[in-house]
Amino acid sequence: MSGAGTDSTRPWPEGGPVVILVEPQLGENIGSAVRAMGNFGLSRLRLVNPREGWPNPKAVTFASGADRILEGAQVFPDLRSAVADLNFIVAATARERGMQKSVLGADAVAVEAVSRTAAGETVGLLFGRERTGLYTEEVSLADVILTLPVNPAFASLNLGMAVAVVGYEWFKLTSGGALPFQQPDRYPLADKQDLLAFFDHLEHELDEALFFRSEQKKPVTIRNIRNIFHRVGLTRQDVATLHGIITALVEGRQTREARTAARLGMKPARKATSKPAEPAGGGEGDAEG
Repeated sequence: MSGAGTDSTRPWPEGGPVVILVEPQLGENIGSAVRAMGNFGLSRLRLVNPREGWPNPKAVTFASGADRILEGAQVFPDLRSAVADLNFIVAATARERGMQKSVLGADAVAVEAVSRTAAGETVGLLFGRERTGLYTEEVSLADVILTLPVNPAFASLNLGMAVAVVGYEWFKLTSGGALPFQQPDRYPLADKQDLLAFFDHLEHELDEALFFRSEQKKPVTIRNIRNIFHRVGLTRQDVATLHGIITALVEGRQTREARTAARLGMKPARKATSKPAEPAGGGEGDAEG
C-alpha cells in the first residue's frame, strides 16, 4: 500500500518494544526498517555502530515520511550499552545456535512483549547485520530467540521485512486486529417483495424470449435461477440495477426487430405461438441449483 493511506492528523502510537539494529550496513535498510516500524506502531529505534555513520540521508529517503522515528533514534558504540537498561531481550536469528533458550515465533514474541510492557518492563528486539545477522555472543545476551517459519532453503529476510513481520504481530495484538476501514454498507438488503417483483419481471421476459424450451423443465429451471440470486444477498440497489438491465435488453431487442422490419418492408415479428423444437441434450438445463 502506498502513502495514499496515510493520515497525518492521527496521533502516532508511542512506547512498545525498542527496535535495535546491530551494525546495520546500509542506510537504505535502516530506512526500510523504520518505515515498517511506523506502519506497525513501533516508535523507539536504537542503532549499534552503523557502518555508514549517522545520520544517513539514504535512511531518510527510504523511511518514506517516518522521520520522527529517525529523529528520535539513539546511537550506541556497542550492543552491551544499547541493552543495558532493558528488562527483556529478543534476538532475531534464522540459525540454530545450540543455546538453551526458548525459541518463539513472531506471534508468541508479540504476546510476551505485550504482557511485559503492560507490567512496566522494557522489551528490546535485536536484529543483526544484513550479511551475517547477529553473532552468537550477541544472541547470548538475549532472553529468548525469535525465528520465523520461512523456507529453510532460503531463510534470509531483508532487514525491513524482518522488522515488518514482528511489528505486524505486535500491532495486530495491541490494536485488537482492527482494520483501518470497512466497506460502507450504503444500501439495505432487498426484502422479499423486491425479490419477488424482480423474479416476476425476469421470468416474464425469459418467457417472451422463448427461453423456457420445455414446459416440463420450466419449474426446475425457475427454481435454479431464483437460487442463484438468493445466494448473492442482493441489495435494493442491486435489484433496481437488474430491473434496468432486463428493460434495456428488451428494448434493445425490440429496436433491432423494428429496424429489421423497416429495412425489409415488413411488420415487426410477433412472438411465436408454437414451441420451437428442443435441441439435443435439453434447452436451459435441468440440474438443481
